[in-house]
Amino acid sequence: MANPKRRHSHARGAKRRTHYKLEVPGLSRCKHCGATILPHRACPVCGYYRGRKYENALVTAENES
Repeated sequence: MANPKRRHSHARGAKRRTHYKLEVPGLSRCKHCGATILPHRACPVCGYYRGRKYENALVTAENES
């Protein structure tokens, strides 16, 4: 494998690492109940997605235990 001929400076390494960051997830509001949800997913509170109710989307404490 090839090896670097010269050492990269701190500034060059920092420029490369500028894109290594956490991104904030794009959140939206549920049109049915107003809860904060991730886009393209059923609402965990009411179970609605695009005007349709999905029964298996509801996660309750009874199902988890």
